[in-house]
Order: sequence, then C-alpha cells, then structure tokens
Amino acid sequence: MSKIDLKKELKQLYTASAKEPAIVDVPDLVCFMIDGQGDPNTSAEFQQAIEALYGTSYTLKFMLKKRGGFPDYTVMPLEGLWWADDLAAFAELRKDEWKWTLLIVQPDFVARELFEQGVAELSRKKSPPALPKLRLDVLREGRSVQIMHVGPYSAEKSTIERLHAFMQENGCTFNGPHHEVYMGDPRRTAPEKLKTILRQPVKPSR
Repeated sequence: MSKIDLKKELKQLYTASAKEPAIVDVPDLVCFMIDGQGDPNTSAEFQQAIEALYGTSYTLKFMLKKRGGFPDYTVMPLEGLWWADDLAAFAELRKDEWKWTLLIVQPDFVARELFEQGVAELSRKKSPPALPKLRLDVLREGRSVQIMHVGPYSAEKSTIERLHAFMQENGCTFNGPHHEVYMGDPRRTAPEKLKTILRQPVKPSR
C-alpha cells in the first residue's frame, strides 16, 4: 500500500512563490484543531496546543500503521489561523489580543472514531495539558490568495502588504482569518531562512 503525502497531493497549497502572489482553490480539509488567544512567543497555551496537535497526529499515525488496514501517511506541517476583535491589535503588536486556531491537516479517512481513539491513546501515554481542547473539524476556505514569506515571523508585514495589494488588484476582499503554513521548524532553522506560506481566503469585493 503506497504512502500518502498530502503535501504532494495538494502541491498547489504547500508550494508558493516568494516573488508573486497567486490565487488558489482550497478544498475542504479534515483537521485537528485547537483554539486559543495570546502572544505566540510567550503563551504557554500556544506551546501546549502545538504539543497536543503533534502528539495526537503522530500517535494516530503510528497506531494505524501498527494496526494495519489503513495507508501510511506523512504528518503534515503546523498551520495557524489568526485574527483579532480589533484589527489594530496586529499593526500595534498588541499580541495578548491575538486570537488563533492552530491546526494540522489529516487524511480524509480520519473520522470521529479514529480521532477519539488517537486522543485516548495519547491520553493514556502522556496526556498533554491542551488535549481536552483538541477537536476534529473541517477547514473550509475555498478561493484564496497566497505567497511565500522567507524570513522571521516578525518581518511578515511587508509580505502581507503585498498579498493585500494583490487582492485589491484582483477585485477581492477578505473572507476569513489570515492563514499561515509553517514549512520550517523555528527550532532548527535560522530565522532568515524560515519559510511560511501566507494565505488569505477571499471573495469578490463587489
């Protein structure tokens, strides 16, 4: 049975140009998700969410591989949806007001029963603090624009501005939270070499 690599199957979503934004159509995606709020650099809640997401994703992958009957698959990268009640909180770096949903995309065959089995197995072994907040959900974004940002997360502003300018040029406006796909591991990659896909769901502005 061949191994599933959703990054290859959904290549248009996990590769992007750093030079020019592009329009993409995002299909409905099954995800593990955790919601939270606060500064991602200092929030224990943020780090605990990452721990629970990766812990459950890898626990389920290896549990199914050992059990058999399901194809093996590659665990997908961490992604984040970002918003605030007051949009000025981003420009003014009021990070305590930032709201987020962290997520990891899963293969389509991961349904409620398998999700609950993976959570139970991880709970038995380790039980991360954020595990009770974890949920199985479907991300529905549809038409979006995206671009690759290369460099530290703190320097995303100019890249986001280019993305927003592209939206205006193409008659689009916002249709959901700002979306980031973390293609690099900040623990192992120099900040100037980090790669992050910046995505914005859109709809016609008129």
